[in-house]
Amino acid sequence: MIQIFYRENDQIVFSLSENDLRTMRKESVVWIDLFNPSGEEKRAAEAFLGTTVQSRAQAEEIESSSRFFENEVAIFANTNFLIPGPEEYSMETVSFILSDTVLTTLRESPLKSFTDLQRRVMAFPQLYPTGNIVFISILEQRIDLDADMIELMSREIEQYNKKVTLGEDINEEFLLDINQLQENTMLVRENIIDKQRTISSILKSSKFPSDYQKKLNVLLKDISSLINHTDFGFERLEYLQNTVIGLISLDQNKIMKVFTLVSLLLMPPTLIASFYGMNVWLPATGTGWDWVIVLVLMALSFGLILLIFKKKKLL
Repeated sequence: MIQIFYRENDQIVFSLSENDLRTMRKESVVWIDLFNPSGEEKRAAEAFLGTTVQSRAQAEEIESSSRFFENEVAIFANTNFLIPGPEEYSMETVSFILSDTVLTTLRESPLKSFTDLQRRVMAFPQLYPTGNIVFISILEQRIDLDADMIELMSREIEQYNKKVTLGEDINEEFLLDINQLQENTMLVRENIIDKQRTISSILKSSKFPSDYQKKLNVLLKDISSLINHTDFGFERLEYLQNTVIGLISLDQNKIMKVFTLVSLLLMPPTLIASFYGMNVWLPATGTGWDWVIVLVLMALSFGLILLIFKKKKLL
């Protein structure tokens, strides 16, 4: 699908037909959004921009030269947008092409930041005179969403910490939940650093208007703050993970201690029972009270070992 946002009578309207690009002036177009486009839509955008549009495989490459580059007519920037799920997060690569004052975006998944901004562009056209402003606004909204995700993860970490403090649900499943939250934290951090690299590259470009450098520098400061938050959250999770592992080890040690003490307590009575179970003549036998004597000896040995353990504070 293609959505073309262009100016008409001091308003911004949009078109869903790639054929309209043939009759539009470049000065009137603000934003071309290619959402899982067809071949015809991509070719129409390329003809309008005068440059090729990257394929998804090219956009997903991790080399710096593939994430950001320029040619004679346009700036190309590729960055990841994090999509939160019920348990795991996923990354969606979005390509930006800045050609003069026109922004072209290429994506294959629906993104909330794009949907919200499209509504704002239509409602407040005076705030978005060029595609450069739209590009900065997309990054601003995306960073705000990343900040919201970090805040939600901080609340989750606090809840896990309270459970550990109260001793609730401390088991292997709880440890796996912490590990998953660590993975999500690392994904958020990776996503934020990718934005930092994109904005830093934009600032170095001579093609991007210098009027917007102040806004981009503010975004970089926000990103640095978010990176510090994710680092702190990851450290808390690591500490929490070590605490849980320690508690699980203590519980296992207590169980082993109980088994060991029970074995030691029963060892003397078992020895006496085994001794008197031999098919030979033994002292204090043949009196008719043999079983009573054996039980008394077993009870005495059990009580003696129990007394020793209590004095040694092993129980």
